[in-house]
Amino acid sequence: MNVLIAGAGPTGLTLGIELARRGIAVRVIDKATEFFNGSRGDGLQPRTLEVFEDLGVLDEVLAQSLPIPLMKIFMSGQLFGERRMADPVEPTPDIPYPNARMLGQSRTEKILRDKLAEYGVSVELNSAITGFTQTADAVTAELSTGEVVEVDYLVGADGGKSFVRKHLGIAFEGTTDESIRTLLGDVAADGLDHEYGYWFASQDNPMAGIAMTPLSGGDQFQFGAPLDGDDADTSLEGLQELVDKYAGPGTAKLRDLTWSTVWRPNVRLAAKFRVGRVFIAGDAAHVHPPTGGQGLNTGVQDAYNLGWKLADGREEVLATYETERRTNAIRVLGISEDLMQKHVDGDESALDRGENTRQLDVSYRDPSDTRPLASGDRAPDVPIKDAEGNKMRLFELFRGPHETLLRFSPTTRSTHPHAVDITSPEAFAIYHAQPGDEILIRPDGYLA
Repeated sequence: MNVLIAGAGPTGLTLGIELARRGIAVRVIDKATEFFNGSRGDGLQPRTLEVFEDLGVLDEVLAQSLPIPLMKIFMSGQLFGERRMADPVEPTPDIPYPNARMLGQSRTEKILRDKLAEYGVSVELNSAITGFTQTADAVTAELSTGEVVEVDYLVGADGGKSFVRKHLGIAFEGTTDESIRTLLGDVAADGLDHEYGYWFASQDNPMAGIAMTPLSGGDQFQFGAPLDGDDADTSLEGLQELVDKYAGPGTAKLRDLTWSTVWRPNVRLAAKFRVGRVFIAGDAAHVHPPTGGQGLNTGVQDAYNLGWKLADGREEVLATYETERRTNAIRVLGISEDLMQKHVDGDESALDRGENTRQLDVSYRDPSDTRPLASGDRAPDVPIKDAEGNKMRLFELFRGPHETLLRFSPTTRSTHPHAVDITSPEAFAIYHAQPGDEILIRPDGYLA
């Protein structure tokens, strides 16, 4: 089998790793001439951290990232208070990574590219897909390099303006709100303590202000400020003018601007995630407002869901990709939109992050199934001991491209190649299991 992935963002890279570690021939192409250098999607949710553990990149992600910072709130130049978007939560046996981490998107992509390279796959830049056709057996793709490629499957992970989605004729339903515009950028700021985040606003309009969030790997902040007029100055001078306006002259001297853009609320969902042997994932399939930090994470989890299903290749398995991930995208878009509306309404709770943003509650279960843990639910972690009494975790046993059979002893002796006998009372409790139960865990860490 061979697969062509259009788009080398977090979604395409995650899918490339998922396929390459299963020994599947994969190419990852991108129309860009150089790798993206900016923070953009900088929030990594707890479920994504679990995915990254399975992919073997979590240690590097944790080493390079930052916890959610304490934000200093300034109103009309005076320190008003401090708050976090989410208070730190202690790990539990079933949730080892309960807290989101902050890591600029370009740094996340670099970590994923390095992992992909370990499998002998390099991203091919300056290589756009310009056309494709498909039959019942293959996809023939034309590239901007002049090459014609025949593959078993094509995946469009090529962003909100996806060529793949447009070529398939899939409707991208939703809205773009031109009335709300935000200037974003990565910039250093002399005068601000990089250990903190900052919110600068006026007392008469506290929800309209500048956010400065520290970025790891240096002294830069991610800068975000509302724009009033039609014109936007994305230069260093333009950002400095906004800082002076909201924070007061002399509060911070900006320097080293490396990335800036104007963002508009764009909320869209593809009518289909698949046509024949061609799939779409990530922003090509759903575009979110940044509120709640859901977009990048949902794309990574699209890829994590699709990878093992492409490798399996059976139609009954492939058919579940759209069913599972489109349903989830609808839910996540609702969360992001609700938070965005709170921002527009000036509701201070828009800054709070609840359980529904951590993506640990993503489930593919039948809504009529009311059991505490059911088919389609995320498989929780549990500390256990192996046959020699060594301490380990279920996530360590799940790690890799295989499925895992949990046998709650005493049980029949299954011939499954990745069967694990469970005797820990804690595991019985977390999995709501009875002696003799067998629970199959899918390669993506959900109950089969």
